[in-house]
Amino acid sequence: MRKFVMAALGGTLAGVVLTTQVAGPLIAQEGDGRASVYEQLDLFGDIFERIRAQYVEEVDEHDLIEAAIDGMLTSLDPHSSYLSPDDAAQMRTQTRGEFGGLGIEVTQEEGFVKVVSPMDGTPAAEAGMQAGDFITHVDGESLLGLTLDDAVGMMRGPIGSEIVVTVVREGVDEPFDVSIVRDTIELTAVRSRLEGETVVLRVITFSDQTYPKLVENLNEQVEAAGGMENVNGFVIDLRNNPGGLLNQAIEVSDAFLNEGEIVSTRGRDVADSDRFNAEQGDLAEGKPIVVLINGGSASASEIVAGALQDHRRAIVVGTKSFGKGSVQTVMPLRGDGAMRLTTARYYTPSGRSIQALGVSPDIVVQQPPVGEEPEEDEDGGAFPSRSEADLRGSLQNDSVTDDEQRIIREEQEAAEEAAQLRDEDYQLAYAIDILKGLSAFGPEQ
Repeated sequence: MRKFVMAALGGTLAGVVLTTQVAGPLIAQEGDGRASVYEQLDLFGDIFERIRAQYVEEVDEHDLIEAAIDGMLTSLDPHSSYLSPDDAAQMRTQTRGEFGGLGIEVTQEEGFVKVVSPMDGTPAAEAGMQAGDFITHVDGESLLGLTLDDAVGMMRGPIGSEIVVTVVREGVDEPFDVSIVRDTIELTAVRSRLEGETVVLRVITFSDQTYPKLVENLNEQVEAAGGMENVNGFVIDLRNNPGGLLNQAIEVSDAFLNEGEIVSTRGRDVADSDRFNAEQGDLAEGKPIVVLINGGSASASEIVAGALQDHRRAIVVGTKSFGKGSVQTVMPLRGDGAMRLTTARYYTPSGRSIQALGVSPDIVVQQPPVGEEPEEDEDGGAFPSRSEADLRGSLQNDSVTDDEQRIIREEQEAAEEAAQLRDEDYQLAYAIDILKGLSAFGPEQ
């Protein structure tokens, strides 16, 4: 024991001596670093004065400083930026779920604006914009070399005015123009419907309205089904959902979990890290869940998908999500402006960081191209649907009662309606088929 104590003390003493020996050089290096920073700030002041005094045209000093600040922030990552007072006010409006514009969430990649996702029911979605599209020009002017805020600024304008964006799309040989009429974007955070015995919850964005609207829509559809006993499961559709507020992603995840971690955030300092856990209470009452995602599902959407996937609470179906695994903090600045700064990465309950990787679905299901024609026979016509009952002189089925035949026909009609849904939305139809299959096996014993 005495040897152990001496060894521990010896280690401590060695550490003290080592710290004492290197403290001087470290202080000197820190002083040199500060001097270098001050020199750089002096250089910035010199350049600012020369631009103000000698640039070929008179410049607005405030615009110049704002541009310098924005350049400093945007050099860090695509999601950090300076928000002018007007931009900060618009951002606060967006989180409330109503704003003016085209209805697309964008980021910047390779100098061009990349569409993260078009939002349901907006001018951009109606014009056919797709997740992954690159916008290279606005009204004939190139966006190459502009900051993301400047590019977005070019796309803003009076409600009712028309804008023409040039789009480069994977799989399309040539760039093409898309005409969009700007409008007031009133996002319904959650939409819902009943597909047979399945409740479909379409979460469009994560604004202040999302969680309360989710609860409201879920209860409405369960009531329409005649009670939870008549519901075989839930589809949470997060496709083309660009994300939004972190607290709303946590509340939506918590709505379907009884316990366990939802997400953790880890900043530069350990003190800045945080962990969020679920509380007792499952709105779906244990019914199976399928989550739909695609390349337009980002940020808060990925938190929900990752949490429910890691807890085996939901089957995730679709294609790989966008891969935005960072948290931005909006910090108010003097003059009513604000700074959006990336302050942490987030991790799913299993410790996964989805940054640049995305959430991988449990079952990969591609969405067929819109307007894909049905398979045709050799004569160019669609294959006819024929059965034994269509044959002349076929035997009648007299082994079932009229009521039993009526029930069979109703089931057949429901199956045909489901087949029509496959033509309209193959991924959603696939998700509903999964829930039907799980329901057929009954509850776990």
